[in-house]
Parts: sequence; C-alpha cells; structure tokens
Amino acid sequence: MARYWLTPPDIYAALDREFAFDFDPCPCPRPNDYNSLALPWGKCNYVNPPFNRSDSPFGGPTAFLRKAICEQSLGNTSVLLLPVRHYINLALEAGAEMRSMGRVRWLDVDTKEPWRSPHSVAAFIFRGNAPQNNIERSQTVRQQPQPENAAALAE
Repeated sequence: MARYWLTPPDIYAALDREFAFDFDPCPCPRPNDYNSLALPWGKCNYVNPPFNRSDSPFGGPTAFLRKAICEQSLGNTSVLLLPVRHYINLALEAGAEMRSMGRVRWLDVDTKEPWRSPHSVAAFIFRGNAPQNNIERSQTVRQQPQPENAAALAE
C-alpha cells in the first residue's frame, strides 16, 4: 500500500513565499493513473515526491530528481523535499560545499581490489574562515527544551 506524507503547512508556506510555486506534480490525493513524470511541469514546481519507489506506480525519488533536472534544462525551477541523513543537513547548515564524487570504487586494504558494488559518494568541503551563520540559525530553530536534570543525565 502506498504511503503519502503531507508537507507541514508552515514549511510549504515559507518556500512558497520565496519561490511562488505554480505547479505541484505530486498532489495528494493523486488522481488515478496520474503520472506527472510524463507531463510538462510549471515554471516553478513544488515537489514532495514519493520517498520510496514502492510508494508510486511511476517512480520514486530518483525519477522525480531526473524529471526536475530535465525541467531545469527547459528553464523551469523545481524545489524537491527529500529525506536525507541527519549528518547531510548538519554539513549543509554549517556551510559545507557539496560535490558529487560519482560511484567510488574503494580499494580493499589488503588486496587493493576495487569494491564490486560502489556507492554514490559526495565530498563535503569545509573551508577555513567560512561564515558560520547558517549553523547558528539552524540550531536556534531546532533548540529543544531540556529537562531540569539534563546535566545529571549527561554524566
């Protein structure tokens, strides 16, 4: 059974103020046989794609990323919200540059043979003297109230 996850209204509203979306290729509920991957998108698209391939009959996050790249080549903007590991957000919020390194075939320490099933890898570059205001802002937004005995729990 397909799972749908709605964007919290405050997140959508903030992005919409910045980008002024004119098309949502992933409406919920999705009409029967609706395949936005086969349709032209708008000039500025808000995309909350299926998080897993199994949640959509037409394609998962990779298919929607490929479609957004195609739309970009036509001069259209797309904003995709995709789940990522927490450390990716930490790096980006700290101002890291991110570069695709492709599918890296790591070498075995002993044999120097390349790994047979390489994973996609990104490089995160933290330049010295870079402004840190992004991480300060994100920490302020996400600060959680601490229990009164937080110091005792940390020991």
